[in-house]
Amino acid sequence: MYQLIRDALFSFPAALTFRVCAACAVLYAAVGFPLSYLLSRSRPAPRKIISFFVTLPLIFPPIAIGFMLLMLLGRNGPIGRPLESFLGLRLIFSMPGIVLAAFIAGVPLLVRPLSAAMGRVEIIRMEEAARTLGCSPARVFLFVALPQSANTAISGLLLGLARASGEVGITMMLGGNISGRTNTLSLEIYNLVSRGEFDGAMGLCVLLAVAGVVIYAILECISAEGL
Repeated sequence: MYQLIRDALFSFPAALTFRVCAACAVLYAAVGFPLSYLLSRSRPAPRKIISFFVTLPLIFPPIAIGFMLLMLLGRNGPIGRPLESFLGLRLIFSMPGIVLAAFIAGVPLLVRPLSAAMGRVEIIRMEEAARTLGCSPARVFLFVALPQSANTAISGLLLGLARASGEVGITMMLGGNISGRTNTLSLEIYNLVSRGEFDGAMGLCVLLAVAGVVIYAILECISAEGL
């Protein structure tokens, strides 16, 4: 196992996966938390639309989502072309594309439970009291809604990161599974199996399993504290 981790062939996928998860953690905090709050406070019609797009990665095949994003974000796509022409940003077959794929895969596991937690009646009443004392909407979100939903936020963040670290379908479409450039741990397992290198694939599976057990233990501790 130790030799596997030290092997240069596997060190890059491990480092890339860690970097992707770190970037996703920042995005979940910067985008996922406010989006959860927005969803919990939206009117029924906008809420259903937002909820549909947030839930889509759970109910639609990842490979199909990846294909649609490839068409949208590719060099000739309606979004990808202006991004590359005006901003010089290329998402396909790049690190930003892999981060986007991982973020999309994990965001439902954060936003859906967190929006439900932030929509509790007691939190809404505390917000009303805070607003009567002159708190701005941003302060209400940061100092009332988010702290009162902290356990759910942390649990959702961990679940989202766990899903992001194991993403394959969307990542393969947007990243291309290029060895030494866009091959994450999950994609490297696929590559090893396709080459018949089952021992290496098993070793990487064990690494991911250990990470999964750690995340599960943290979730159990958070759940116990919330009881």
